[in-house]
Amino acid sequence: MSGVEALRQTSAQQLQAMTILVTGGAGYIGSHTVRALQASGEAVLVLDNLVYGHRAIAEEVLRVPLVVGQLGERGLLDALLDGSHPQLPAGPVQAVLHFAAYAYVGESVEDPARYYRNNLGDTLVLLEALHAESQRRGAPIPLVFSSTCATYGIPAAHEIPIRESTPQQPINPYGRSKWMVEQLLTDFAAAYGQPSVIFRYFNAAGAHPAGDLGEDHTPETHLIPLVLEALAGRREAITVFGRDYPTADGTCIRDYIHVSDLAEAHVLGLRALRAAPSAATPLIYNLGTGSGYSVQQVIKAARAITGRTLTVIDGPRRPGDPAELVADAGKAADELGWQPQRSSLTTILTDAWHWHQRRWS
Repeated sequence: MSGVEALRQTSAQQLQAMTILVTGGAGYIGSHTVRALQASGEAVLVLDNLVYGHRAIAEEVLRVPLVVGQLGERGLLDALLDGSHPQLPAGPVQAVLHFAAYAYVGESVEDPARYYRNNLGDTLVLLEALHAESQRRGAPIPLVFSSTCATYGIPAAHEIPIRESTPQQPINPYGRSKWMVEQLLTDFAAAYGQPSVIFRYFNAAGAHPAGDLGEDHTPETHLIPLVLEALAGRREAITVFGRDYPTADGTCIRDYIHVSDLAEAHVLGLRALRAAPSAATPLIYNLGTGSGYSVQQVIKAARAITGRTLTVIDGPRRPGDPAELVADAGKAADELGWQPQRSSLTTILTDAWHWHQRRWS
């Protein structure tokens, strides 16, 4: 009996007992999305190499099966997709949410091979495995991909807020690796009918309101956790890189989106793929709020929320830092019904402060 015939003879109850595979699910955004999937009733399995992910997050906080391995291991992917892997919680993989990637811009410039091998090469292996299993089943396996606003590079002032149609001109290997994956998804959709959603994130921030999931990077490069570390006395000072940008206070403006709101978007994206599994092109959405805050505004708000002070050092501009990056996320609202619920700067900072205080206590 062929694999397709076997699948067709599977009972309806067994077909419902399937798994959502979350690559990079032990990391920051991936872990929050795992929780959102759990809340929507999905059975989840995490695949993570734990280079930047955290075993304890998957096993102790989320309490989901964790497979430690590299995304580019084809034999491992085949076992996960065809249902033969022993750790699958509820049958073969039904869909993939793909977060696994290296994401340090500076490191990508210093060691681009590492980024192209991991972010691009391993994703190609994943797509080949998905195509093979889809052919075996006679049905496509949808994919939700974690992309980034870094694919836009440095947009012209008239392109702000940034739309999905804004030209993509990434300026570093990290952004280019994500842009190249978007091209892979476009080509796999056209040639093989691979359904996918591409989410281009702006600045993910905050923590789960329960206080047990949050941002824990080593090294840390994001503004909000760096500011909170300084306010907590765990860092001597915070450096503001440039005060001569063409903005109201001279510091860079960014669109901060709460990580829990990002997670909810992925649940909606998966739902959209299930409703239209034969899309000939990827569904592409910006995820942001449409409003930006300057570095100086973030520091001021964090001071007010924590009631603490910190030392601020002025530094030179960093190469490649745009003055302003703000999303037009109207398409996600119109087509997915996505509306950020926790993405005010006050809520983002409050949730992040709660998380950091708990982990440092």
